[in-house]
Amino acid sequence: MKDGDICQIAEVVTDIDKAMKALWEGFGMGPWEIYEYGPTTVRNSMYRGKPNLQRYKLAVCWIGPVQFELMQPIDGYSIYNEFLEKSNGKSGIQHFKLYYKDCKKKIEELKKKGYEVIQSGEIGDDEFYYLSTEDTIGTVIEIGNAGSIPAPLRTYP
Repeated sequence: MKDGDICQIAEVVTDIDKAMKALWEGFGMGPWEIYEYGPTTVRNSMYRGKPNLQRYKLAVCWIGPVQFELMQPIDGYSIYNEFLEKSNGKSGIQHFKLYYKDCKKKIEELKKKGYEVIQSGEIGDDEFYYLSTEDTIGTVIEIGNAGSIPAPLRTYP
């Protein structure tokens, strides 16, 4: 992967198991690795400048070189809840992720261009930064380093 490559497309859903089943049975997307994240598994978790205590389910599969991600809020509040509120509770594509080896350097460049980090954190060796890009491009852009993360809780199918 090289800096600036799209490495992930992500959808926020209201029922992760229903979404995985539909994508697997209808389109052969999978197998899925399923995780649950929250205050004990995400380091330096921030939402709009404050510590983020949200818990959420996450499932990923690969489509060629691009990871497809599903996210379902469990409790707390974050940009995933914001998305569901704006879409009247309907699931949909919420962000795409760009790979950068040195995320902190890229974030500093983007801050100078007026983009603020609205949510961020670290899971294992992975770091992620969601940017305030909805008003300019219509969706959220995430910057990440695609670092290794702990093993999933389960898989589907």
